[in-house]
Amino acid sequence: MKQTPILVLDFGSQYTQLIARRLRETHIYCEIVPFSEPIDAIKARSPQGIVLSGGPASVYADDAYMIDQKILEMGIPVLGICYGMQLIAHLLGGEVRQSSAHEYGKAEITIEVSSPLFSGLDAAQTVWMSHADQVARLPVGFKRIAFSDNSANAAIADEENRIYALQFHPEVAHTKRGAQILGNFATEICRISPDWSMRSFAQRQIEEISQVTAGKKVLCALSGGVDSSVVAALLYKAIGDRLIPVFVDNGLLRQNEATKVQEIFAEHLNASLITVDASEIFLTRLTGVRDPEAKRKIIGHTFIEVFEQEAKKHQDIAFLAQGTLYPDVIESVSVKGPSKTIKSHHNVGGLPENMQFKLIEPLRELFKDEVRELGVELGLPEEMVHRHPFPGPGLAVRIMGEINHASLELLRRADAILLEELKKSGYYRKVWQAFCVLLNVRSVGVMGDNRTYENAVAIRAVESSDGMTASFAHLPHDLLELVSRRIINEVGGINRVVYDISSKPPATIEWE
Repeated sequence: MKQTPILVLDFGSQYTQLIARRLRETHIYCEIVPFSEPIDAIKARSPQGIVLSGGPASVYADDAYMIDQKILEMGIPVLGICYGMQLIAHLLGGEVRQSSAHEYGKAEITIEVSSPLFSGLDAAQTVWMSHADQVARLPVGFKRIAFSDNSANAAIADEENRIYALQFHPEVAHTKRGAQILGNFATEICRISPDWSMRSFAQRQIEEISQVTAGKKVLCALSGGVDSSVVAALLYKAIGDRLIPVFVDNGLLRQNEATKVQEIFAEHLNASLITVDASEIFLTRLTGVRDPEAKRKIIGHTFIEVFEQEAKKHQDIAFLAQGTLYPDVIESVSVKGPSKTIKSHHNVGGLPENMQFKLIEPLRELFKDEVRELGVELGLPEEMVHRHPFPGPGLAVRIMGEINHASLELLRRADAILLEELKKSGYYRKVWQAFCVLLNVRSVGVMGDNRTYENAVAIRAVESSDGMTASFAHLPHDLLELVSRRIINEVGGINRVVYDISSKPPATIEWE
């Protein structure tokens, strides 16, 4: 098992993945594992530091999430955040109790004791609190190093044993110097050299893929999006002509998408692309299906069937590679810890259990912006690297309700107009993702002197860095007006356009 400089133990906080992001931004590699990870498995990774994440539970509850206390006795630095702090105090003999005043949102802390954790920081710091419990009595050997008006022990430390704990969340953007705090833990306390980069990640993945595949062929599920394109480029460098790239046209693609994918692949990736037109199979199986989860699972299972059929035409294919990202994993199923399932992604929660392939998912621990950085490192063109994300289930999750040819055609035409105008205006690169959603809701309109009763579409445009959180994009009103006018005038069957101003959370980026 490879060495992991810092391990983050996940107790179910929706912020856990941000801990990994902030550390990686300081060029420290880390991975997230469940809080229940056996201590032998942790030792096998030879971590130089451990972070205990936040979480929704209370340490004094009957079903509280616990760790093996020996983790705190391994002799390596530990940083507890929120629930992680309370757990450290609880396990080491301190007292945790419900706060008299819950604390959610921005707060001001005062650093009162010099500590390497706060190296380079002023005494007054703006942080983000999110807790209902707090440490009321410190364990033996700990001292308070920071406080706030509502948290007498906002930060504590056992400097001798290098165990530190924070009541606030340094990983969120609202904690102004939070990234520096995490960086201090890694470099000043754990003594880790900040040398992780996309170049080193690519080199490690290429070596691992070569070793794992052991001369066998790999079928690569290619969509034409940045994720699968980066996977294909990585695989080609690792195994050369043992890569079998397959593009499946599932009938749920954007306008002219299949042609564009083939053109881009032929121009920029030095491998022969196999294209399979399976559109009728997918659309037949989706007939009458309205539930979003059912759609995703049907699509996931059908993709695998198509790939398995293609694999039979080749010898020695033992692996299926796909562009699963960490946000897909977080939203689909709690594989890292007790995080709540948001929705199944077709390539995670939607996969059948009895697959004939072993999965290769080299991007599984990366965020979208990191994947783009990796694409640049691998020499992929900017046009490919900076394409807007497109979901694996395609337009199936952008059509409310049942999928059919007529609905797909309406959505394709509307979506093409939106993307065309975004590119003309220069806003395509300014937003993270933009697309149309067919609502399958009819409303009354007037065109000329005639009454219409036709469909409505919603425009969704968001700004984000990793897809885990997002804010709706503040597109100019004149641009929105132009897109709306063109869609209504040029796409027969649509008489109303609305703009989605929801952020994530509470909404997801895709509607289904």
